[in-house]
Amino acid sequence: MRHTVMSSRTLRFYFDYLSPYSYLAWQEIPALARRHALRLEPTPVLLAALLDHHGHKGPGEIPPKRVYVFKDCVRRAATLGVPFEPPFSHPFNPLPALRVTMLDMDEERRMELITRLFRATWAEARDVSSPEVVGAICSEAAVPDALECIHDPIIKQRLKDVTTEAIELGVFGVPTMLIGDELFWGTDSFQFFENHLAGEDPVSTTDLEAWDAVRASAVRKQSR
Repeated sequence: MRHTVMSSRTLRFYFDYLSPYSYLAWQEIPALARRHALRLEPTPVLLAALLDHHGHKGPGEIPPKRVYVFKDCVRRAATLGVPFEPPFSHPFNPLPALRVTMLDMDEERRMELITRLFRATWAEARDVSSPEVVGAICSEAAVPDALECIHDPIIKQRLKDVTTEAIELGVFGVPTMLIGDELFWGTDSFQFFENHLAGEDPVSTTDLEAWDAVRASAVRKQSR
């Protein structure tokens, strides 16, 4: 999985299996890309690294937000008509699943593997933090030797590099869509994304300059 300068016709989709919103976004992203004749580039990243870099907590680490997020996702899943079940555990270690997604394979097989890993996590309550479970899912998707590759230093570095690149591009959470140099974050940004593609984005350079000129007059103390 190699990354180059973004084309205006390439939709890069940043995700982590840890994120239920990434799962829900994946239900719509492939069709959205086809609808606009975009080349879809699904890109796994380590959400924990994004959170650490930006000094954020994950929703699952804030008890009231954790409850809200799962209720919100149940509602969104019902609207989409897709299964959504409590995961095996949460938060969990997504590294085995993320790493196998980075393995060399044709893009059709990668899409199938991503679909299976998301379904295993959020519809079947399978433990995708387990290399053995992930290896079994890879076998189901006809991805060979995955279990042996999970700890390959080259694959580990590949995931680190892609996550670092995402941070450099301004990605702070998942799911994030990148088209050209424009980021759209979260499942509720799909309509804004489509408006942008249609040339109907109300955000202008002047708006951005005005917001950038706003300075803070108070600084919140950081808890330790």
